[in-house]
Amino acid sequence: MEYLSLKKDGMVGEIQINRPPANALSSGLIEELDSILNEIESDKEIRVVLLYGDGRFFSAGADIKEFTTIPGKEEFSVLSQRGQNVFERIESFSKPVIAAIHGAALGGGLELAMSCHIRLVTEKAKLGLPELSLGLIPGFAGTQRLPRYVGIAKAMEMLLTSKPITGSEAVQLGLANHAYDEEQLLPNARKLAQDISKKSPATMKASIELMSYAKQAKFSEGVSKEAELFGEVFVTNDAKEGIQAFIEKREAVFKGE
Repeated sequence: MEYLSLKKDGMVGEIQINRPPANALSSGLIEELDSILNEIESDKEIRVVLLYGDGRFFSAGADIKEFTTIPGKEEFSVLSQRGQNVFERIESFSKPVIAAIHGAALGGGLELAMSCHIRLVTEKAKLGLPELSLGLIPGFAGTQRLPRYVGIAKAMEMLLTSKPITGSEAVQLGLANHAYDEEQLLPNARKLAQDISKKSPATMKASIELMSYAKQAKFSEGVSKEAELFGEVFVTNDAKEGIQAFIEKREAVFKGE
């Protein structure tokens, strides 16, 4: 593994994201995540998964520079669908997945976190979907999962303004379960994971499966439409401007083209 590592602590499998400086979600990292889930799924000793980032961030988003290498909307939609599939696998995974979020979970990073079953955050962590500031839209089911946690109105505000919320606000809104001081995040996440790991694997698997019935019937339809529009938006001039502005560290100027 180039970007991820897995270690076992009793019945807990810890996945660490290690792609400095931002732990950006490249297509390669997403493929590694799928592979590591295969390993965990077949390991009967692991009952709970803890996911966290090394360095300054959980994950500050998708790999924007990689976007410049994608030739067209069909390929961009395929990239979106691949990420969606892996994140859907996490949400329906037979073993509980806990995300411990520090620094930032932005864009694809937040979409990854939202696919986990439980989210723990630092009080000052930044969580948001800033894709519109790049002339893009979320592509890993963010438009479908965010409203489930924070409601339509707040989700719309977060999308349209691109402004992140803090970890403390995320708890208040129902996007995260608990907020801690920076130094207390991982110890508390590990304690929670160890406590949950004492439960029967059969009951945890059944509970996760039953929770999936709470999804709205149109969730899959919405995710598919997101991937389609993700590709369509990518080929606009505004998207090209947004991506270039991000790389050049300047404000984008959108012309509606």
